[in-house]
Amino acid sequence: MRLPEISYDQLDDAQKVAYDRIASGARGGVGGPFKALLTSPELCARVEQLGVFIRYECSVPMRLRELAILCVGQHWKASIEWHAHAPIAAKQGVPQAVIDAIGQGQTPPFTEDADRIVHDFVRVLLREGKVPDATFAAVQGLFGNKGAVELTGLVGYYSLLAMQLNTFQIPAPGGVPIPWEK
Repeated sequence: MRLPEISYDQLDDAQKVAYDRIASGARGGVGGPFKALLTSPELCARVEQLGVFIRYECSVPMRLRELAILCVGQHWKASIEWHAHAPIAAKQGVPQAVIDAIGQGQTPPFTEDADRIVHDFVRVLLREGKVPDATFAAVQGLFGNKGAVELTGLVGYYSLLAMQLNTFQIPAPGGVPIPWEK
């Protein structure tokens, strides 16, 4: 990791407030990108609050959120995102063949239209920085305007986390194979 590990005792008051809020919240601990983000407690707190909404409360169904997160993690080669979310995606019913194909950057063998729509939207948004009308219309038809906005926000949020992870070289714990590291 490019930043030094800081123990709780070394945190200043603002960092402790951010740390305590994260540790006592839905995440149950402070890890991954939040290790770097704690360097700026103001940014850390704001990112964490956005993340609570994006990950746990937005209108996009959880299964499809997890599928989208895998697409973002694979795009940015963010090992911790993959490590954390591939098992959740599997538990949410995303087929292993789809997870494996996403991890390899291949077109997955979709059996669900919603999976294909989310995958195509996320992939083209990340590659092109925008989406064609037909791709947008498909997401809008699936989720409505609110869901289209929230899915776009999810892509941005997890891209921000991936950039923190990659810039500060925060390693993933072992136990979950990272497809692009094979």
